[in-house]
Amino acid sequence: MSFCGSYRQGDVSFLLKRLAQPPLIDIVSKERLIQSGARHYSEMLSPEALPSSRYLKLFKDACAANRQQMAGDCLSLAALIAARRHGAVTLVSLVRAGTPVGVILRHLLQSVMGRQVVHYSLSIIRDRGIDEVALQHILEQGHAPESIVFIDGWTGKGVISRELARATSDFNRRHGVAIDSGLYVLSDLAGTAACAASAIDYLIPSGILNATVSGLVSRSVLNESIGAGDFHGCVYYDMFEPYDLSRQFADGMIAEGIAQAAGAGIREALPIDHRKLAAVSTEYLLATMAQHGLSDPNLVKPGIGEATRVLLRRVPRLLIVRDADAPDVAHLKALATEKSVSLIVDPHLPYQAVSLIRSALDG
Repeated sequence: MSFCGSYRQGDVSFLLKRLAQPPLIDIVSKERLIQSGARHYSEMLSPEALPSSRYLKLFKDACAANRQQMAGDCLSLAALIAARRHGAVTLVSLVRAGTPVGVILRHLLQSVMGRQVVHYSLSIIRDRGIDEVALQHILEQGHAPESIVFIDGWTGKGVISRELARATSDFNRRHGVAIDSGLYVLSDLAGTAACAASAIDYLIPSGILNATVSGLVSRSVLNESIGAGDFHGCVYYDMFEPYDLSRQFADGMIAEGIAQAAGAGIREALPIDHRKLAAVSTEYLLATMAQHGLSDPNLVKPGIGEATRVLLRRVPRLLIVRDADAPDVAHLKALATEKSVSLIVDPHLPYQAVSLIRSALDG
């Protein structure tokens, strides 16, 4: 059964199974199990905590500084979707980073462009694919396969966009449908998105909080508690309801987007050189792995969004920033200080920030 999390009814339908007994495990133990191959990352969750007052101020500063950029990118992406889809639009955001973006896009497509829109949010997991039960559920609600648009916040190395392409192609072949496997994002750092508003590595404010800006849902879970006919799982953090910012954040971005459309108009999406971005991504990944003695590319997380995830829910080894004084990396420096993570500055970094995950071989 779908639910709307802490969002308003109609803003989103989470196609996730709410788990009564969450599989919680501390971050260090989780990291050891993942890297040893004993467990897949999707099988476990670490406990989430509310952000500190200092970190919350950094989030609010990020909203103030980048509200216009993010709202403008949402507006540009909505225009691109409207141009590529005729008739009703079915937004399918990827839990969790895609969810706030999907909520904002739904309102902008409806309010600014007069389109009929419905928004679902489902799970996709690296090496495990998309939640096919959820995808089938969407089709069973009568939505045309051709109306589906997959939404996420950004690309890092392009892992999820490639996973989406593979999984959707398999689904299409087995079910005789033609769902577009392209990923639509605000910022495409890897050059792997089908459509993006930009390729700029900037601080997307919703990317620096966890559940309290994503409808109070956890990252998705796929373990023994998920049956063959179930949606992928999640935890709903009802204890965080008094501190939830999900609606407030989305409402602010929607209002800003509508104001921009009425004022300066819709900003044209920046041209994106996918080949160049992909080449930069591959070159940087290989050079960084060689420099730091890493054999697993999953331990390198480029871009502000991915770097933040490492510092929030993995065991970080190193934070690299291009400019230590840039406002967009202030929250990363705060997290690195809190967790005693070394920080180095590389003015030639092709991204604003990169985090490395500590290898189990480091001891």
